[in-house]
Parts: sequence; structure tokens; C-alpha cells
Amino acid sequence: MNNYNYVQKFLHNFIFSNKFILRSLYDLEKILFSKNIDNIKYNHHIFITSLPRSGTTILLNCIFDSQNFSSLTYKQMPFVLSPNMFSKINFFSSNKKKERAHTDGIFYNINSPEAFDEVFFNLFSEEEISIEIYNFINLVLNLNNKKRYLSKNNSNYKRIKLIQKLLPNSLFIIPIRNPLQQAYSLFKQHKNFLKLQEKDIFVLKYMNYLGHHEFGKNHKYWFKPNKFHNLNDHNYWLEQWLFFYRDALNKHKKNENCIFIKYENLSNHNYLKEISEKLQIENLANNFFKNKDKKIDLNFDQELFEKSTDLYNSL
Repeated sequence: MNNYNYVQKFLHNFIFSNKFILRSLYDLEKILFSKNIDNIKYNHHIFITSLPRSGTTILLNCIFDSQNFSSLTYKQMPFVLSPNMFSKINFFSSNKKKERAHTDGIFYNINSPEAFDEVFFNLFSEEEISIEIYNFINLVLNLNNKKRYLSKNNSNYKRIKLIQKLLPNSLFIIPIRNPLQQAYSLFKQHKNFLKLQEKDIFVLKYMNYLGHHEFGKNHKYWFKPNKFHNLNDHNYWLEQWLFFYRDALNKHKKNENCIFIKYENLSNHNYLKEISEKLQIENLANNFFKNKDKKIDLNFDQELFEKSTDLYNSL
């Protein structure tokens, strides 16, 4: 997004800034490519959703690499609601892998999956979603002729109840990471995207188009801050960590469709094997996961630190 050329930026602005165009392309896509959707409701789809910087993208890449799933990829951008119609057209000049804007060692190309289904959820009302979710997933499954849909969308956390009602056999992966490591990473990425958005306004537009409000000028908190309101204070991000995972455990720890995963354990072969069985995937590779803690020279609020650590250890 921060190195798109003029034509790519124009296409993104033209498509995403006009809901009429998005809906029209989606309706045309359904006419041309919709197939029988009877089995979609009860298939074991996977939704990865959590607080950012918890390993959601690495999990997405790992699960997608099993070749059991269909997901939206960068190749569908910016036509994410009409993926089949433009599947033969490549709007990117190169398929070479490059590091994403987070500069966190994760590389992608046009065939890499990413969190694009928020465009769908933002376009329709909840009543419309109850009908259209089957059509939308059907279209994505058609891309690779698969039966299971894979999504990584941190905003879907607030829709777990709705999605589970509509897709009762779906599984929800909620990764959790060491609170100081994750809060520090959130804080670091916020500063990173502030710089990127200041340098290129399109980065801000791009994130708004896709419903990404995790970092930067368009950040929206997950839970109303209590003690820490300043986004440039690292304690703000740790407080959000505590509120998010406290809420997640209270709401979903007894939900058998929700699987809490400790990021730090994913490099353990036996742990990953257990997760694979729960997800009904036979060939998950653990070479994706490298647990490297960052050295943190920040003084976090002591009370906040203790509460977060206790919550993390309670899993």
C-alpha cells in the first residue's frame, strides 16, 4: 500500500470509495459465479480473530499453506467482493515477495492471504449479512474449489456470536501473546503507521477502506480506556490488552468453537499437533513460528503489569 503506483491507487480509491460500485460488482459476481451453497453453512470454516500482534497473520499463512482452505488474497485487491470475475487479471506488476509495511519480517506476494473480508461486513447490515454471508463465502470457495473458508479479521471478534449462529460448525482461533511483548508491539506499530500515514495519505485511506483501525491516525480503541488515554503512552496498549483478553475469556472460554492459542507455544511440535487435531487439519508445518522476545526498555504500570501477567498465566 505504501508503494502502490498511480494506477493501483486510482483503482483502490475508485472501487472502495463507492458503495454502489462495490454492491454492483458483488451482485454481478453472484450472477456469474454462484454455485450450490447448501453445504456451506455446516462446513468447518476457520475464523482467526484477536487483538493484533498476537500471531494472527502467521497463523493465517500456516493454515492457508495446508491447502485445505480458500481465502481472499492480495491478488483479489481491490475487487475483493468480485474475486472470480477478475481472477485472471493481475493488477500488480510483480509476484516477488516483499516485506509488509509493518517491517516485522513477514513477507507477502499476490498469492498471500490477508484480512479483506471486513469490506464485506462493512458493506452490509447485520440482517443482510445473515443472508449474504453464504453467498460471499461461496464465491471465495469457488476461487480454489475448496469446501472450507479461512478468514483472518481482528474485527470479527465482535461478531463471533453472529457468525457462529450463521455457521455453527465454524471454529474461532483467538491467539494470545505475552502481554508486555504484545503491548510493546502494538505501541511500536502505532508509531510506525503514524509515520507512514504522514508520509503518504493513501496509507490512511487504504486502512480506512479495509476497516483497519488498529494503529495510526485512524486508530479506534477496542475498549474504552480507563486510566490510560494517551495513545503515545505504552501503558494505553497494555490496558487495551488486559481489557480485550479479560473480555474474551469471560465471553468465550466455555465456547467449544473458540480455541485460545498461546503464541509462545506454537513453535512446539506437540502443541501444534494438538491444535491441528482441533482444527481438523493434518499437515500444519511449525516452520512458520519463531518465538523471539524483544528487549523492552519501558516501565509499565506495575498494577497493570501484574493483572495482565496473572490473566496470561491463567490460560
